[in-house]
Amino acid sequence: MSITRRIAGAPISWGVCEVPGWGHQLPPETVLRQMRELGLAATEFGPEGFLPDAPADKAATLSRYGLAAVGQFVPVVLHDADHDPLPAVQQAMDGLVAAGASTVVIAAATGQDGYDDRPVLDDAGWSTLLGNLDRITDAAAARGLAATLHPHVGTLVESGAETARVLAGSRVGLCLDTGHLLIGGGDPVAVARAHPDRIAHVHLKDVRTDWAAQVRAGSATYTDAVAAGMYVPLGQGDVDLSAIVTALENAGYQGWYVLEQDTILSASEADGPVEAVRASIDWLLGTTTKVDR
Repeated sequence: MSITRRIAGAPISWGVCEVPGWGHQLPPETVLRQMRELGLAATEFGPEGFLPDAPADKAATLSRYGLAAVGQFVPVVLHDADHDPLPAVQQAMDGLVAAGASTVVIAAATGQDGYDDRPVLDDAGWSTLLGNLDRITDAAAARGLAATLHPHVGTLVESGAETARVLAGSRVGLCLDTGHLLIGGGDPVAVARAHPDRIAHVHLKDVRTDWAAQVRAGSATYTDAVAAGMYVPLGQGDVDLSAIVTALENAGYQGWYVLEQDTILSASEADGPVEAVRASIDWLLGTTTKVDR
């Protein structure tokens, strides 16, 4: 299937986020309407509370706007032996199955709000985390879904080394987030080339490496860097997105490319970042035309 038919949106590009105090939260009717007006055919669900709670109502809401469902970002605690993450993941999967989505996107949450700090995980914690990822992988497969792990700044899997440990120590698929992996010190191009068989979902982001370096060094928090414009429309930052898309397509990747440029909105930006999302779509369409050939 042509890449142009596999481009989806995500509410975080409109500043809709699960982190308390993140910024002005646009209503779903604004976000979903603008997605459709921009020509996007599908979207991820967004955080809990953005769409209705009932699985059938989630599906009906997206259908009303002519949007298909892609997946859901689900941050859960995976490293605590006294906590079972599966019930929360199963609840998310209820909505995904009802809406005909394909992917549950797991992040290894710290148990704290936000993404500005994280603890160091010991070997016992890693063993529990990896075991839970396999449990989630099996539970998702039983419901016709692909489970993927999303390396994410401020979670217990953010760096290239931590991503490699997940790939070596579990059976879970990978959500390749081209921005978070680079901010965390990884190489998204190298991962795309080395592990295309494990990549089941893609979040396409472009970032400025000057801000990414400040986040890694601890001289700027993740939240402050996002607010300052660390994320930019595709093709305007420092991620070699063309190399990533080319590597995946040449390896036979047939999954979604979800446009995700994390943003923090003020109340004066009630119309949302439509032009920024349009610029990303235009860049990707121009790039994919060359790849499809």
